[in-house]
Amino acid sequence: MNGAESLVRTMVKGGVDVCFSNPGTSEMHFVAALDRVPGMRCVLGLFEGVVTGAADGYFRMKGTPASTLLHLGPGLANGLANLHNAKKANSGIVNIVGQHAVYHIGYNAPLTSDIEGLARPMSSWVRTSPDSKSVAADGAAAIAAARSAPPQIATLILPADTAWNEADGIAEVPAEQQRASYSPQAVEQAAKILHGDGEGTLLLMTGSALSEQGLALAERIAGKTGCTVMGPTFRPRMARGRGRFSIDRIHYVIDNALPMLAKFRHIVLVESDDPVAFFAYPNKPSVLRPEGCDVHRMTSWGENSVAALEALAGAVKASTRDVKPQALEELVKPTGTLNFASIAQAIACAIPENAIMVDESLTTGRGFFPPTAAAAPHDWLQNMGGSIGFSTPLSIGAAIACPDRKVICMVGDGSAMYTIQSLWTQARENLNIVTIVFANRIYQILRGEFDNVGAGEPGQRANDMLKLDRPTLDFVALAKGMGVPGRAVTNADELNEALAEAVAEPGPRLIEVQM
Repeated sequence: MNGAESLVRTMVKGGVDVCFSNPGTSEMHFVAALDRVPGMRCVLGLFEGVVTGAADGYFRMKGTPASTLLHLGPGLANGLANLHNAKKANSGIVNIVGQHAVYHIGYNAPLTSDIEGLARPMSSWVRTSPDSKSVAADGAAAIAAARSAPPQIATLILPADTAWNEADGIAEVPAEQQRASYSPQAVEQAAKILHGDGEGTLLLMTGSALSEQGLALAERIAGKTGCTVMGPTFRPRMARGRGRFSIDRIHYVIDNALPMLAKFRHIVLVESDDPVAFFAYPNKPSVLRPEGCDVHRMTSWGENSVAALEALAGAVKASTRDVKPQALEELVKPTGTLNFASIAQAIACAIPENAIMVDESLTTGRGFFPPTAAAAPHDWLQNMGGSIGFSTPLSIGAAIACPDRKVICMVGDGSAMYTIQSLWTQARENLNIVTIVFANRIYQILRGEFDNVGAGEPGQRANDMLKLDRPTLDFVALAKGMGVPGRAVTNADELNEALAEAVAEPGPRLIEVQM
């Protein structure tokens, strides 16, 4: 057994049995080991950002880490943007990055780089295996880090000679760290705040608190105390749809966010952070809460927020009898012109039971939340780190983690082009993903930000940096070239028909919404 085989065997035994990969020469012994060791599902991505984004999506839905296989420093660097998003989402991932043979590194070959230095900003755990005898134990330690509470991104660097030399065997992964409990004192403090000023208090929740169970508890607390419950602008995963507590989110646009928070005198953080603006804007605050508003942390990432909410509900004597009826929008299939409202209604009507919604719709999707609150029960996943091109790779990981659920990916045309190679992997793996591309032929969010930062009126050269024309992108043709059936729609009736067809059929589909 060589080092690569010992590592793969350790990973499979440790429950890491999916590998999203884009290998090169230095990783060929690991690739060969995947042939010889049963139990590992290997998924090829044609760009490293697809690989790392898929691993993020897998963890968000499965709750256990997948692995990636990346080629040297440049391969890791290509995947860093979606590792940034994964880190912000607190996703656990085991990265395996090949390295030159130890004796070759000193010659400064063209692909030689500081892999550990590249890995550290996005990885909480980084290690280079010094020899084949160490690689199994190092792999076990990486798995333990990835599934810790809170989860970490772990990067294990595997020199080529470490992979091909003889190894002793496999290593046991330490027992999985249990999710930390919560601070009873923090819950007691939150209860005092709610007793004293319920209507002036915001419960700002994310992470495990946005599960169906967490939201149900928050709904009782809000009904009993009069507090408001919101989520941050973006969340890793959120239970939504009929029968679930529908909450608002802090608006991305700062001029809308400030009045949303203006009335609160207390904010209780449930895994979330103090609300701040996404960017700095001239003459506008970075901190969104009003002056004089006190912030109290009830739980942090990795703590058991559902148990804390249950304790809080008990402390304020909240029960199901305190739940107030929700006013939800009526779902009616739209007709006529495509606009933000008609698109939102069409999607809300089409969401199937237990779907996974992956949202990178940016400007088009800002109005999606009100109508989809009345859709069939589903999970909603968003971009936590702001690095563009996360949604189509994330959909791959979500679909592999939950093969019995339909995944609907919503993405703008500019964002889609960052990781368009995802469509090929969707087709190769025959994944149940519907990709909806909103083709407005412009980086619309950047056009808005041009105004927001006070940059003036864009001229010809500035407009050229914002518009997606000359030539116009044809997403149906791009999808066809990668094996994904697609169609374009230009009105609401066509969108209804295309969605119904795509949701009903197995395998990947693409819909280009021409706006």
